Amino acid sequence: MFGYTGTFNGKPISVMGTGMGVPSISIYAHELIIEFGVKNLIRVGSAGSYQEHVKVRDIILAMAASSNSGVNELRFGGADFAPTANFNLFQKAVEIAKSKNIPLKAGNVFTSDEFYADNFESYKKWSKFGVLCVEMETAGLYTIAAKHNVNALTILTISDSLVTGERTTSQERETTFKDMIAIALELA
Repeated sequence: MFGYTGTFNGKPISVMGTGMGVPSISIYAHELIIEFGVKNLIRVGSAGSYQEHVKVRDIILAMAASSNSGVNELRFGGADFAPTANFNLFQKAVEIAKSKNIPLKAGNVFTSDEFYADNFESYKKWSKFGVLCVEMETAGLYTIAAKHNVNALTILTISDSLVTGERTTSQERETTFKDMIAIALELA
């Protein structure tokens, strides 16, 4: 996986991909923490909205991550573990967004092991419980961060809506999802 280190506002910052899904991000996060001493992990990514009020291009801070992944079930012997964001990173991200006049939504996200679900309507059960959107990595990231007592936060941009069917193009995702990156860079 490629990783790059440069500077932002005169401070060193490293950026890298983490693959797709809980197992992939869990491996990269573990190795970044153990091999490189990383203390703050900030994920930026796209997500699909589960709520009518969560619109395409909205910025989401993931406070917690529900999941259908079996990784934590295995880790905790069938018990539930509720992976959550680091409060200090979360609070600082809110302050940065306010200073930049970037509106935010925050709450529980759903980390799924499936990208193309067989039952398209299954999102509705999560929606009823206030889950904002679906993505594929946050539960893994927050769990590994908790295990190693480091800080993690996921910042997402809504790329499509399971409620309305609205979607962004791959070019739009590549060129217009700048607000979450601005928050993440200032936060880092």
